[in-house]
Amino acid sequence: MISIAICDDEMSVLQHTKNLLKEYPGRELQVEVFTSGESLLNSTLEYEIILLDIDMQKLNGIETAQLIRQKNKKVKLIYVTNYSDYTVFAFAVHAFAYLLKPLKREELYRQLDEAFEYMQLPADKLLEFHTTDGIIRINPNDIFFFEYLNRKVYLRSAQGTHILKRKITELALELQDKGFFMPHKSFVVNLYSVKSIKGYDIYLSNGLTIPLSQKKSMEFRKALNHYLSEGMGLRL
Repeated sequence: MISIAICDDEMSVLQHTKNLLKEYPGRELQVEVFTSGESLLNSTLEYEIILLDIDMQKLNGIETAQLIRQKNKKVKLIYVTNYSDYTVFAFAVHAFAYLLKPLKREELYRQLDEAFEYMQLPADKLLEFHTTDGIIRINPNDIFFFEYLNRKVYLRSAQGTHILKRKITELALELQDKGFFMPHKSFVVNLYSVKSIKGYDIYLSNGLTIPLSQKKSMEFRKALNHYLSEGMGLRL
C-alpha cells in the first residue's frame, strides 16, 4: 500500500483530489488529508508521496517543503497550485512534479505512474534532465541517443523527443560513465541501444542509424567492447 498525503487549505480541492486518488486504478492507496502545512508537519506518519498546495496561510507550500526535506529526503513532492510562476521555487526544494489547478485526472495519474516507476528503481538508475517542457526523469535504457541539431540538443527516447537546455559536449562528459558515448560531434549514443556497427554507421535497436566519425571509430569500438565485456549485452 502506498501512503499519500494531501495538503491544501481549500476543502473543495482536498475532497476533489481525494476522490481522484480513490479512483486511481491498479494500486491501493492510503490517503490522509491536511488543511495546513503545520498540521502536515505535526503528523507522525511518513508518506511516500505528498500532494502539496503552495499558496496556504501561515506556512506556504515552499516553506513546508523545506521543513519536510530536513527529515525526509525520499518523499515525492507533487505541487498542486494556481500559480505557474512558482515553478522555479518548487524545483528548488526537489519537487517531483508540478500540477496546476484545477487538477485534471489524466495529469495526476500520469505523475503518479511516473512516481511509482521511480520508487521501484534505485534513484541512481533514473536520469534527470531539464527540458524546455520542465524536468523529466527517465530510465536510461529508454534513451536511444542525443542529437545536436539547429543549435539545440534533442533527447530521442522510446517515449518521444525532448529538447534539453544543455551543451552536447557537457552532456557527453556527464554520461560517459553511465553507458553513453560520443561517436560523432553531433551525437551522444546509448551503448545499450546499439544493435550493430557497419563501416561508419551505427545501427540502433529502434531502426535508426547514426554516423560514426572516422576520427572516433577506434575509440568508440573500444568503448562498446568494454561495455559488452561488463555483461550488458546488445539489444537484438
